[in-house]
Amino acid sequence: MALRSRKKGEDLLEQVHDALWVAEGEIVSFFGFPYPTRSVIARLARGDLWVWSPVKLTADLRNEVDSRGSVRHLVSPNKLHQLYLQEWKAAYPEAQLWGPETTIKKRPDIKFQDALVDSPPAEWFPDIDQAWIRGSLTMDEIVFLHRPSATAIIADLIQTFRDHFLREYWGRWRFLAHYDGLTQDKACAPLEWRLSFVNRAPARRALEKVLNWNCQRVIVAHGEWPHANGKAFLANSFRWLGS
Repeated sequence: MALRSRKKGEDLLEQVHDALWVAEGEIVSFFGFPYPTRSVIARLARGDLWVWSPVKLTADLRNEVDSRGSVRHLVSPNKLHQLYLQEWKAAYPEAQLWGPETTIKKRPDIKFQDALVDSPPAEWFPDIDQAWIRGSLTMDEIVFLHRPSATAIIADLIQTFRDHFLREYWGRWRFLAHYDGLTQDKACAPLEWRLSFVNRAPARRALEKVLNWNCQRVIVAHGEWPHANGKAFLANSFRWLGS
């Protein structure tokens, strides 16, 4: 599917903070359902760019990214967010690829650094903290905090589709998003993923870390993201994990 249209002259990178930007990508099909995509780009203290969940790399997007610094880290937060890693790696051969072990196993065709776990690697500490949400039979995810902007960054564990988007792209099937908990009022992980957490202890430990972050906002990959009250939003979205 095509990239979403933008107004003429509008930047492709939305600035969230002096060292943090959001890039809106194309709408992709996931099991036949249209999903919007979004990437986050952080400039680390040393000047390197950290790119989370890379979206499709167009020439215009590359020009804007290059104007912010040198891409040195390409990050897949979970095994679903790896679609465009190879084309970014081709464009930025000096960049290092990162992801949890599940991503690394899914993409044996490309070379990753050591698997991401609960603690951030030296390459982006102390700019970015992270927590490893695991215990599911099907998928895990690394969630991140950009410390300078107090921004949590989450891929599929929180999805927040607007009703307008669902009406336009999902049509009569939009009731499934409501049932699955993917709407703005519910803002959860998909129901089937929540049910797959047969061992919730490690996820709860990670969540405790997340809820102790100084979080002002939360950027999600799919749907609308809250620009304020980040800590309360996280607590509500992860209420299904219990305590």
